[in-house]
Amino acid sequence: MLDWTDRHCRYFLRLLSKHTLLYTEMVTTGALIYGKGDYLAFNEEEHPVALQLGGSNPADMARCAVMAQERGYDEVNINVGCPSDRVKNGSFGACLMANPETVAACVHEMRKSVDIPVTVKCRIGIDDMDEFADFARFVDIVAEGGCEVFIVHARKAWLQGLSPKENREIPPLNYPRVYQLKQSHPGLHISLNGGVKTLEQAQSHLAEIDGVMMGREVYANPYILSKVDKIIFDDLQSVPTRENIVRDMQEYIDRQDQCGFKPWHAARHMLGLFQGQAGGKIWRRYLSQNGTGKNPDPDLLSNALQKVKQAQQEVLEFNSK
Repeated sequence: MLDWTDRHCRYFLRLLSKHTLLYTEMVTTGALIYGKGDYLAFNEEEHPVALQLGGSNPADMARCAVMAQERGYDEVNINVGCPSDRVKNGSFGACLMANPETVAACVHEMRKSVDIPVTVKCRIGIDDMDEFADFARFVDIVAEGGCEVFIVHARKAWLQGLSPKENREIPPLNYPRVYQLKQSHPGLHISLNGGVKTLEQAQSHLAEIDGVMMGREVYANPYILSKVDKIIFDDLQSVPTRENIVRDMQEYIDRQDQCGFKPWHAARHMLGLFQGQAGGKIWRRYLSQNGTGKNPDPDLLSNALQKVKQAQQEVLEFNSK
């Protein structure tokens, strides 16, 4: 979710669900150790939040895990699933599935250095290493290094011959492979990722495994998170309304004082908030047209909300005739 789940996005998503575990964009060890930016910044309201870390040097991974713990992160997650060329050339991401010993060494050093959980996000296989025996061998070796939680993207990564975009659809998802892993490794916490679009689908998967990760669908249709606490976590508190979310995010925008911040930096993550609702296109258009440029609307969300409410009222009046 590079360039997607930044701190502004995560603050927005937390308003929709109190209990969902949020993940950062993938940050590399090189960026944390040698970069000049603050790649660990987050809002305290985001908890529980996990840092997703990319790297393959055990000492560097342990050093960055310590940095994450000191900053207050609740978990460090090792990315062994991203198939992009840039990640592959850096010797991390999905290509590490061919080197489980390296991943195990990273987990071992990180676990020695921090008290927060160290987890691994991986694929069910890569290229020609796509038999269950290959997958189980990877998990067994990494588990021996101390990993107890695996988040599994249920699609094999093709590192040769397919672009990362193509690899989002090809080859087909293989949920039974993830179920089989849980059945053969009952002592591990196994979560599933990939292609989950509804909470009903998530509930179905949870009958077989321990957790579900949703990414692109939540970004495109974020209001799906509003019922997660009630349906998945049995929290019976009231579901937040879209209007309340908008007002809270406008207040969030008003509080920002960092140099270079623009309302669009937060609003761009909210384009799908009214998906499937009357006024949804008006919402997206207003944000896109008035959130960028040299003079963005400081009351961007409030004014966009008024446009949406006006459109919805017109629909009600038309339907009542």
